[in-house]
Amino acid sequence: MPAPVLSTKLTMEHLTTLYQITMTMNSSLEFNEALANVIDAMMQATKAERGVLMGYDEETGQLRLLGAHGITGEKLAQEEAYSTTIVNQVVATRQALLTNNAMFDTRITPGQSIIMRGLRAILCAPMLSQDRLVGVVYVDTSMRTGAFTEADRDLLSAIANQAGITLENARLYMVAVEKGRLEHELNLARQIQQGLLPRRKPEVSGYEVEALWQSAREMAGDFYDYFSLTPDSFGVVIADVSDKGAPSALFMAVARTMIRSYAFAGASPRDTIGHTNDLILDDAESGMFVTVYHSVFQRDGQSIHINAGHNPALICRAATGETHLMPRGGRAVGWFPDNPLHETQLQLQPGDVMVYYTDGLTDAENPQGENFGEARLAAAVREGLGGSAADILNHIVVAVEHFANGVVPFDDLTLVIVRYTG
Repeated sequence: MPAPVLSTKLTMEHLTTLYQITMTMNSSLEFNEALANVIDAMMQATKAERGVLMGYDEETGQLRLLGAHGITGEKLAQEEAYSTTIVNQVVATRQALLTNNAMFDTRITPGQSIIMRGLRAILCAPMLSQDRLVGVVYVDTSMRTGAFTEADRDLLSAIANQAGITLENARLYMVAVEKGRLEHELNLARQIQQGLLPRRKPEVSGYEVEALWQSAREMAGDFYDYFSLTPDSFGVVIADVSDKGAPSALFMAVARTMIRSYAFAGASPRDTIGHTNDLILDDAESGMFVTVYHSVFQRDGQSIHINAGHNPALICRAATGETHLMPRGGRAVGWFPDNPLHETQLQLQPGDVMVYYTDGLTDAENPQGENFGEARLAAAVREGLGGSAADILNHIVVAVEHFANGVVPFDDLTLVIVRYTG
């Protein structure tokens, strides 16, 4: 429906007033201040006792009160702010409505608010944006001398059109400010999360350790860790929280702290993960859980491994080039009590490589929707065998990127390489 045509009775004085009002309405991009400016401008222009501004929700088909002021500036509650009879008619017709005798106007059926408040003159106009209803402006008065003219109606219609632009600009500005604040906080949270990743490699001779951490969002649910336990041993952890975003990042930080605390206290790998599981179950009410793979390596190549529902690590033997997956076992941490964890012992030989990864690597897709998978991972490790841990990691990453062929990752990707040099 086209916007109403302005009457020729919109005088030069009204046009001057409209210009001044427009300047006032646009004097602030702060939403609440812009809202107050619009209502004050409407009441000033029409000399009304009350002014009301409502927004229209297209999804629900309902109006919501944005602001309502009395003649002295007092705020009005929704139930006392306006005549629903008039407003509903304007919403239905998308046309401005003017009455100076609301009690006896044959075009409307007086509602409770009109009768109880003795409303005499009411003026209401739709806020339209490209023929789309975005809200309603409304003014009224009960004073006997109060009367609105057709020029007032046209002026309010013009104000309504400008008000829609003003409030939309203020809303977009508020959204932009909030988005900027949120992006700043997310970037800060990402920096904090990155700060939780280990910076110093274990100082145990006979090993090379390299790692990669890539988040699909601002914050990740994946994490890895490695830390020296004694002069002759160090631990490695890789984990994947069940959720993504900020909740998983917080859960990740908690799980990492618990695992480190138990490991540094001298607990065995099995007890470290078992105690972490029990403590998270006692404290967590989020329903989230985390899959964990934890290993401890000794200087002589002896190693102990615990799998709590995570992707099994891959071992590649340098002597034969054979690869196989370590045993699956246990349940994710924070899922069930009495987690059935089992230790696997392994003796490494010089050149042997252990590969830890999250499902963001094996689930990476190509344009045909195929997954990279464990077989391609094993092939990439064999192809890189003989190089350093850094060389093997880079070879795997290049293989995944070549396979994905431009498909954007949908999940976090974490990769840890441990190479025993003997």
